[in-house]
Amino acid sequence: MARPKITLYVDTVSPFAYEAYYILRNEDVFKACDITYVPIFLGGLMQKCGNIAPIKIKNKDKWMSIERLRWARHFGIPMTTALPPDFPAPTLPIMRALCVVAASDPEPGQPRLTRALDTFFAQHWAHGAATHKPEVLRATLAGLFGEAEAERILQESTTPQTKQALAANTDRAFDSGAFGLPWLECTTAQGDKTEGFWGVDHLGQVVQFLGLDPLVGKRRGQGDGDGNGNRDGERSGSEGWKALL
Repeated sequence: MARPKITLYVDTVSPFAYEAYYILRNEDVFKACDITYVPIFLGGLMQKCGNIAPIKIKNKDKWMSIERLRWARHFGIPMTTALPPDFPAPTLPIMRALCVVAASDPEPGQPRLTRALDTFFAQHWAHGAATHKPEVLRATLAGLFGEAEAERILQESTTPQTKQALAANTDRAFDSGAFGLPWLECTTAQGDKTEGFWGVDHLGQVVQFLGLDPLVGKRRGQGDGDGNGNRDGERSGSEGWKALL
């Protein structure tokens, strides 16, 4: 039976891309979907759109940090209170490395890429690590895949083919309508409708568009297990959906 499809475009520099990624990875409602994660370069997307970085807009720079913490609280997302070092840090080497990881991923499920994204997002946004620094990037890759594979990934990330792959991913996001992150390209289970959605605050619209049930986890575990609606350690639907729907 066909399932709804979501493509989430990500760059580890974006706290809101991290939050959308975390929600898609952890909320029960999205287990009914086939999800593809695509690394892009947000700086390149912003340039193609003629967009100004939000941190350079007066008042919005302060609001951004408040907003990322609000959504983190709503959905129980690990998030550092202070901004990571050098924010917004240059992530081009990271995203090129993630393109190499993605290219060697077996289908389906993107296990290598999701493992890497889990780690890079958590290191940067939950623990405040300077993942853009070469020594931290190398150490993170080595921790994930071993020293030899980390060296291969870093070597291959500087090739023209990988640079083109990241540029093509960024163009793909732009062509689908993206102007910032997180950007989600969603297709119904019937395959008859595809629409784009921007921002954590539009995930409720994604759920409605795809005909999903945001409380599926909460209903499944209600009244069982640990007294909080969780059955046998299962995650229930987050309270964050109250702010979205």
